Amino acid sequence: MNRPAAAALLSALLSAPAAAAPDLSPDALLRDHLWREVRQAPASRRPKVGLVLSAGSLRAVAHVGVIHALEDAGFPVDMVAGTSMGAVIGAMYASGLPPKRLRDFATSINVGSGNNLTAASLISLLLFDKLLSSENTELLLRKHIGGARFDQTLKPFACVAMDVYTGEKVIFRDGDVATAVRASMNLPGIFRPIEYRHRFLVDGGVVDYIPVDAAKLLGAEWTIASVTETDYTTSRPENVLESLLQVIDIRGSYLSREQRKQADFIIEPPVGDIGMFEDHRILEAIDKGAVMAAARLEAAKESLILASIPKLRAGWGPKEAKPE
Repeated sequence: MNRPAAAALLSALLSAPAAAAPDLSPDALLRDHLWREVRQAPASRRPKVGLVLSAGSLRAVAHVGVIHALEDAGFPVDMVAGTSMGAVIGAMYASGLPPKRLRDFATSINVGSGNNLTAASLISLLLFDKLLSSENTELLLRKHIGGARFDQTLKPFACVAMDVYTGEKVIFRDGDVATAVRASMNLPGIFRPIEYRHRFLVDGGVVDYIPVDAAKLLGAEWTIASVTETDYTTSRPENVLESLLQVIDIRGSYLSREQRKQADFIIEPPVGDIGMFEDHRILEAIDKGAVMAAARLEAAKESLILASIPKLRAGWGPKEAKPE
């Protein structure tokens, strides 16, 4: 059987509807066998899997739920890329923090976490045109990952920022992780640009909302993206800050239309109605991420299995007899 015919056959088998009772049909057994083989295979015998975590401010804590569901399923993740809040969650996951600790971190977040976004500072911003500092973001991250460098994370990691003076995208893959992540979520117009490596950096979501390209630079051959866009069509900003944030979200949404095409698989938790200041909805966002990932899990497995067949079948031939 040639390769296209084999792929078509496997696609039909893998997409067969599951029965309510445990399915012991040949099709189900084949699906289970292939998934076990993919899950247990070293990266050299399947595509290297990149997990991509989008920007999305507070909504992006839904990534924690997505990660938890993938981990529970034994889904292989070889490298991680993130932007803005996706960079924060991604940096901690790539550094080895288990899903429970990620959840504990996310549930401790409030509007002022990791910055000086207080009522007094906002008055200063609006009245005296004085941008705020995001230094506490870096300090908060260091409490969880220390002074880790990119070459010290357990999984390869990359994050994205933008040079505010040139408009260039900057992908970080080396150096200090906490500083790079701080730059990746440094909202323009609110926080002062970070001067780092002769650049002045702001939030990467402005230029790379879903950083699939960053994962591919790390060597990812198959990417699964968790996307937490806002539903800006129903949002009605009530002040200058909310208006600015909505403009950034709209820009990110337009960018993501093309970036979505670059991902091999997308999980999109329904968190578009959660605003930046609704920190009381964090648990809701995490749970929605977990539920959506679980609902999409079988389809994700099928996609990765089909992508893995060319490498897997190299080991399907007859085994050579060992010399006596």
